[in-house]
Amino acid sequence: MYFKSLLLVAILALASCNSKEKSEVTNTDTNESTEDTGVITITENQFTSGNMLVGKITSQSFNTVVKANGMFAVPPENQADVSAYFAGYVKNISLLPGDPVKKGQTLFTIENPEYVQVQQDFLEAKGRLNYLKSDYERQKELIADNVTSKKNFLKAESEYTVTLAQFQSLQKRLSLMNINPNTLSGENIRSVISVPSPLTGYATTINATKGMYLNPSDVAVTVTNTDDLHIGLKIFEKDLPMVKEGQFINVRLQNDAEVYQGKVHLVNKTINIQDRTVAIHGDLVNENDVKLFAPGMYIEGEILTTSEEHLALPVEAVTNIDNDYFVLVKENDTSFKRVLVKIGATNNGFIEIVNADDFKPDIEFLTKGTFNLITE
Repeated sequence: MYFKSLLLVAILALASCNSKEKSEVTNTDTNESTEDTGVITITENQFTSGNMLVGKITSQSFNTVVKANGMFAVPPENQADVSAYFAGYVKNISLLPGDPVKKGQTLFTIENPEYVQVQQDFLEAKGRLNYLKSDYERQKELIADNVTSKKNFLKAESEYTVTLAQFQSLQKRLSLMNINPNTLSGENIRSVISVPSPLTGYATTINATKGMYLNPSDVAVTVTNTDDLHIGLKIFEKDLPMVKEGQFINVRLQNDAEVYQGKVHLVNKTINIQDRTVAIHGDLVNENDVKLFAPGMYIEGEILTTSEEHLALPVEAVTNIDNDYFVLVKENDTSFKRVLVKIGATNNGFIEIVNADDFKPDIEFLTKGTFNLITE
C-alpha cells in the first residue's frame, strides 16, 4: 500500500513538470513573435499635430572653422578722451552717458581768472605790435640811407620780432581756449571758456562734475563714434596659417544663439608674446547690424577658413541612442523604419551622413519629430 502511494506522488510530480515546461515554451514563442522590428507606424493626425516633416539627403557646404574670442571695438581715431588744455573749475556740464554729441558742440565749460590775464596779454601785445612794426620799417629805411645808427635799427628789429612772437604765441593759446582772437576786444574778455567735442558720436564716459577742479591731464569726457565699429578677435598662433583676409566670420554675443556675419579685414603680422595670440580685425557685412552693438561687448567668433561639400540631413533627423545614430526612413505614408547611420561633421544645422551611398537618391527621411518617435 505504501509503495502504491509513492508511485502516485511521483506520477503527479512528473505531470506537473511537463506542464511547466510547456508553459515556458509557449511564453518564449510569444516573446519572439512580438520582438521589435524597427518599424514605426504613425497616423496622419500624429504627423500633422507633431509638425513633422520629411526630406531627402542633400549636398551641403561644410566649413572648417577657427574659433576665436574677442570684442567689438572702434578705430583709435573714432574715440577721444577730452580734457581741458588749461586748468580750471567746471562751471557747467549737463551730459549723461549715451548722449549724442556733434563735432564742435560744447561738452562743458570751465572757469579760471587766469584766462583773463591771457586775453589781456594778447590785446597788449597786439596794440604794441602795430607801433613796433611801424618803427621797425622806419628804422629799416633810415639805415639804408645811413641816416640812423645800426644800434637803433637792431633795437627796433628786436622789439618787433619779440613782440610778434609773443602775439603769435598768445594767439595760439586763445585758439586752444576756444576764444576767437580776431573778435577779442576789451569788452568781451571773459573768465569762462568752453570745451568742444573733437568728433561726432556719443558721450560714453563722464568723469567731470560741476565744481570739480580739472588739471590739463584730467580726462573729463570720452566721446566715441560707433559708425566704424569693427570685430576684434584673437586666434592662437597655430591657427594663423589658415586665416586670410576676406574670409567670412560667424559672430555671436556670449550665451546668445543669434549669429551675425562679418568678414576678415586685417590680420596682424606679429604675435602677442604674453598669450601667444594674433589679433584679427573684421567688419560686419550688414551695416545695419552695427547699431545693435557697442564697443567693449564680448563676442565669440568662428572664422570660416575652408569649405567642402558633403551629403547631409538636418541635425534634427538624426537621433543618438547610446552612441549609435539612427534615422527614420519612410516606407510608405504611414510607416517609417529605424535605420542605423554613420555621421560626420556638423555645420549650420546639418549633419554629414557618411554612409549616404547606402540609400537611394529618392529615399525620404523624417527630418522633424524623429527623436520623440525613436525614444518612445
